[in-house]
Amino acid sequence: MRTVFATVALALGLTLGAAVHAQTPGEVPVGSVLREATLRGLNGPDQKLSSFRGKPLIINVWASWCPPCIAEMGSLERLAWSELGQHFTVIGISTDDYPQNAKAFLTKSHATLNHYIDRQLELENMLGANRLPLTLLVDAKGRVLAKVVGAREWDGPQAMALIRSNFRLPAAAPSLLKR
Repeated sequence: MRTVFATVALALGLTLGAAVHAQTPGEVPVGSVLREATLRGLNGPDQKLSSFRGKPLIINVWASWCPPCIAEMGSLERLAWSELGQHFTVIGISTDDYPQNAKAFLTKSHATLNHYIDRQLELENMLGANRLPLTLLVDAKGRVLAKVVGAREWDGPQAMALIRSNFRLPAAAPSLLKR
């Protein structure tokens, strides 16, 4: 009986959780253009968000204390350095309260992507990061095309198809089979 009750409760919780998405204060919804913001560099210089315009952008919002965030980080690196990754820029935004924790993780993981730290919830709220990890696909004009909550294998076929579709990039060339 407990198992049945637990299963029903879990199913209801998942259903309700999926149906309700509370926005963060000042969240830019899908279809709208991101506002200007100063990105505080963790492993590089500060940047204006608008400096990334002109090329599609993937923004990954993460924290060093978030196991799913850590799990997907390697696939974001591989994606950025793949042939497909030449068509867009990938950056990370840490929501860590303590920049030294985020920097320590980046050093330990040998991160090569540019990562920034959120301050005073400005980016977290604007991007809608009330659950982590959160990845945004943003077009060359700064318009949010998609928001993906939860970890993904970003260099895997499903995620790459999602990216190609949203950024309107050509499909991957079929592999030539050796006989």
